[in-house]
Amino acid sequence: MPGALSADRILREVNELWVSLDRQAHAESGAGVQRSCTMTLVVVAEESEDAAGVGETIAALMPEHPARAISIRLRGAARSALTQRVYSQCWQPFGQRRQICCEQIEIGVSDADLAEIAPVLLALAAPDLPLIVWCRSPRLAAMPEFARIAALARKVLVDTTAFADAKAALARFAEAAVRGVVVGDLAWTRLTRWRSVLSQVFENRSYLERLAGIRTVAVAWGGAYEALAWYMAAWPQDALADAGVPAAVRLTEEGAEDLIRVELAGEGLHLRLAREGERLVVTVNDLSSCTGLTQPSDYLLLREELGIARRDAVFERSLASAARLAYAGDK
Repeated sequence: MPGALSADRILREVNELWVSLDRQAHAESGAGVQRSCTMTLVVVAEESEDAAGVGETIAALMPEHPARAISIRLRGAARSALTQRVYSQCWQPFGQRRQICCEQIEIGVSDADLAEIAPVLLALAAPDLPLIVWCRSPRLAAMPEFARIAALARKVLVDTTAFADAKAALARFAEAAVRGVVVGDLAWTRLTRWRSVLSQVFENRSYLERLAGIRTVAVAWGGAYEALAWYMAAWPQDALADAGVPAAVRLTEEGAEDLIRVELAGEGLHLRLAREGERLVVTVNDLSSCTGLTQPSDYLLLREELGIARRDAVFERSLASAARLAYAGDK
């Protein structure tokens, strides 16, 4: 990569960018710009992806999680595909004259040069701040180079709903977690509302008294929601086991439409959670209620994950259990 991509040259461009931004801001408003950075956010995506959509997500995150954003665009087997550019993302808080800005770096890289990207990222990372990797490419996640990039990160974010083989993806990231990689899965994050509602059901003493009678956890899924289904089978089973309640798990695939339905059943209790349009319908025996359940955007999912600074023991256990359940029927 020498002569093609230089971290020193990129950092010089970053410094020149700040000088230019400050000069322009003084000329326009008499106030300079404020540089804000709490982390380095590395986003790895295929070049074929919608760059504008990913950029909008990053821009929306900046006011709450200001970062030096480094976007790696994967160009496949193309040769001499290395490119780079440096630009800024700025916003002006309400009632203030001074703009707040973050720098953004975009790098286009071919598969042949991907092995050399890890040391460049290390040099470009903001000093003494966490480095977070958001890997949007299932193809990269299966490559040896991904391990080198992940080793730099305090946390690696993936979305197993984007993987063609959800079972293999869960197993891969469960193994990574065992090796010490701090993993976050946006598939799990999509279930935050589901897990919260399910927990709230058992705040009712009458239902809590019937918890010991639960014998089965049945999950139905369709479309791209297989990973969600394994999580929503693993997490209740683990929670019931902690309460001394053994429960069998059954998963069923139902068609190509994205859907998920969870049922806990046993003596005196039948609990059902199901998405119906933009609602989560909760049925306990003969009583039903519903709550809003909009489809969370990447921005909302990432905002939640970036707010979790430490290892998530509940998630890591559920990830391991989901991977185990996914392959249990193959043995």
